[in-house]
Amino acid sequence: MIGNNSDVSRGAEKKLLTEWDTILREEWYSQEEPDEIVINFAKLLKREKRKMRVLDLGCGAGRHQIFMTKQGFETHGTDISSTGLNLTKQRLKRQNLEVYLVKCDMKNLPFVESLFDAAICLHTIYHQKLKGIQETISEIQRVLQKEGSLLINFLSKRTYSYGKGEKVEENTFMETEGIEKGILHHFTDEEEIKHLFRNFNIVNLELSEKDVEGKLRSRWVLTAKTGITLFGHNTMMRQA
Repeated sequence: MIGNNSDVSRGAEKKLLTEWDTILREEWYSQEEPDEIVINFAKLLKREKRKMRVLDLGCGAGRHQIFMTKQGFETHGTDISSTGLNLTKQRLKRQNLEVYLVKCDMKNLPFVESLFDAAICLHTIYHQKLKGIQETISEIQRVLQKEGSLLINFLSKRTYSYGKGEKVEENTFMETEGIEKGILHHFTDEEEIKHLFRNFNIVNLELSEKDVEGKLRSRWVLTAKTGITLFGHNTMMRQA
């Protein structure tokens, strides 16, 4: 007897959880130093000189949640991986920092509307099909307050791995080897990002690129706001 769609979905979800639990045990995926763009984002938020609640969506092993908490923000982390959440919890407790962690799918956040002043979503949202990305963006918009701030990044079509692996849908490929075997990667361009965030006000959109052992790694970095009118935005390229 062939299982129904919900059985298939649950099986795929369980397999994905197992893969991420394995991946997050690797040293590279459990770094402790924050990305430079998060450091700069924190500086921007501090200019508002008020207590802020920040969501780290797809927090992994917690490096950005820990950094933002140390900067004085009330930072909440979510992830689908128990391994990542356990690592984050241990690191927070070792440093006597508040622990706010939830295990959930980023497409269905268990928070009330307008709860957060800002959100960070790095190296995460593009690990799903386009429909899932759209649903995640809607959830981010729902849980952010009016004039809430967002920092997020996407894989660029310029990156060396574009088109490699098993094609799942347009611009979405599944890794077929290596540590991320079985993981989806969606690649995008400026036009698609502007469409995805048409209900946001884009503050800045830039390509962050670097050469690693002869391979170009390219990501779009977006800073955006909800609920206010901005006059234009910047699009640029920088070397990471």
